[in-house]
Amino acid sequence: MDVLIDTKKTLDQNASAYFESAKKARSKAAKAKEALEKTRKELEHVQKNKGRHLDEIAAIKKVKKRKWYEKFRWFFTSDNRLVIGGRDATTNEIMIKKHTDPGDLVFHTDMAGSPFFVLKTDNMPVTENILEEIADATCSFSKAFQLGLKTQSVFYVLPEQVTKEAKAGEYLTKGAFMIKGKTQYTKNKINVAIGLTEEKELMCGPIEAIRVHCKEVLIIEQGPDKPSDAAKKIRKKIPADLDDIIRALPTGTMKVLAS
Repeated sequence: MDVLIDTKKTLDQNASAYFESAKKARSKAAKAKEALEKTRKELEHVQKNKGRHLDEIAAIKKVKKRKWYEKFRWFFTSDNRLVIGGRDATTNEIMIKKHTDPGDLVFHTDMAGSPFFVLKTDNMPVTENILEEIADATCSFSKAFQLGLKTQSVFYVLPEQVTKEAKAGEYLTKGAFMIKGKTQYTKNKINVAIGLTEEKELMCGPIEAIRVHCKEVLIIEQGPDKPSDAAKKIRKKIPADLDDIIRALPTGTMKVLAS
């Protein structure tokens, strides 16, 4: 190894300078080793937690048996009554024809192409707050969310007022129905949250309802993120299958906020 000697310094001064330089180098090496070890432990922690999170998702998928209402949009109101909503023309048709009972309430908007929502009333009185929860869901899962609107004209009727009998000369496509008689309009707004219930069911609906039934709650608002990107952010907090999260979200771009 070549050693550079400063001819202006004595032999002792040169030796002292090399000693100090070596000491600094050892100190830097020790700090670098310490930093490397710290980084290694942090990465192990992240990988361990990531694995645990993925294990939770896998366990949920393995154990969970889908319930009949999960083919639709769905949530339970804050007073624990089931609400189902159409995902498309086919589920609109099935829901209205096969899953409405006397005493239920059917919600819809004045906007074409919007889903129907059905409150299973259990023949119990319905408060104004519950009507607003369902109206909010009907608005939030309509085209209003995608178009950036904050509210929509939402009404509700009884199941017997919803019919496939078109006016003379008219034809009703799949998922479309005629409304007969008086309609009741109720105030509403874009109002969506997502969470995981104690039964490990992914529930998406009005914030008030989700807070009652879910421990970890994330709020969904209109924003810049595609559903797939929003779903990835949600999965960091809620252990659920990515496709299931996307399927539960409203149509359109959005942002995810802590509750």
